This record gives sequence, C-alpha cells and structure tokens, in this order.
Amino acid sequence: MQYNRGFLLKLFVIFYFLKIVSSKVEFTNINCTSWDPEFSDFEYCYLKSVNRSYKYMSLKVNLYKVPINVIKVNIAALKRFNGYKPFLYNATVDACRFLKNPKSNPVFSYLHNMFRSFSNMNHTCPYNHDLVVEKLNTNFLNNHITSALPVPEGDYALQTSWFANNILRATVLVSITLS
Repeated sequence: MQYNRGFLLKLFVIFYFLKIVSSKVEFTNINCTSWDPEFSDFEYCYLKSVNRSYKYMSLKVNLYKVPINVIKVNIAALKRFNGYKPFLYNATVDACRFLKNPKSNPVFSYLHNMFRSFSNMNHTCPYNHDLVVEKLNTNFLNNHITSALPVPEGDYALQTSWFANNILRATVLVSITLS
C-alpha cells in the first residue's frame, strides 16, 4: 500500500499535536518559607499523592497583622538547566490593583486562574483572614497548562515572592515536571 506525502505529513502533524496536548504535569516539590514569622507563618504546606495519577498541593498561611492593604507578588518561572534558571517570565504585580481589574495583566490573569477556584485569594484588598490554597490538583493543571501553552518537556519551578507593605514576607517555590 502506498501513501502520498500529504497524508503522511497530516498524520505527523496530528501525532505531534496529540503529543503536546497529552503532556502531563506532575508536582515534584513545594517549599514555603516565611521571612517574618511575627507577620505571617505557614500552618501547612505540602504535596499529597493519593495514587499514581492524582496528586494535589495544599497550603495555609496564617496572617497575624491584619488587615493587609498593600500586596505585591513577584512571579518567576524557572526551568532546570544545571540548576534552575529564569524561563519566560519574571515580573512583579500590585496584587490589590490587579484583583480590582484582572484583565489589566493577561499573564497574571492566566496564572491567577490556575489556583483561583482552589483558594480564598479571589477578592480585592484588604485581606483580614488567613490565606489558603486547598487541594490544587495536577489534573486541573494538566488541562490549564498543556491545553493553552505548548510548553516543552522538562523540570520547571514557579517561585512566588509575597510582599506586604513593601517588605518580603513569604516565598513559595513549587516544582513540577512536564512529561
């Protein structure tokens, strides 16, 4: 049986895009650091593996000096090349202003949508309660990351640094593998 080149090219393209869409996100580590324990501290910060295909992340930070009216977040995407190196994005946003108008920054809007439905960090300032991200699972991230962005396979980390009143208060580093 003979196939023409057009058919083989179409078949190659289909398999190529199926490979991108079928990428798998897997949590490998989480590290939460409170830089000012009198201001805030992590009650818990962990990854939980329910079975081979279902993992989730949970964290809770207790805020001791509320209300908080000025919040800035620095987000850095890192890729592992002999250690973690900057990859694609490293920027700081005024979280209070962003939450008033999420369309003002499409990149942060995309990142916020990754955890918004699993968190209580979905309203504007002031924050006068503890902050929680509860059971953010890899199945949700698989759909969110791999369906929108053709990210190459590899080891990645997302580092967030949280500033309140222009003072670094906490850092959260989440490591993932894309396969």
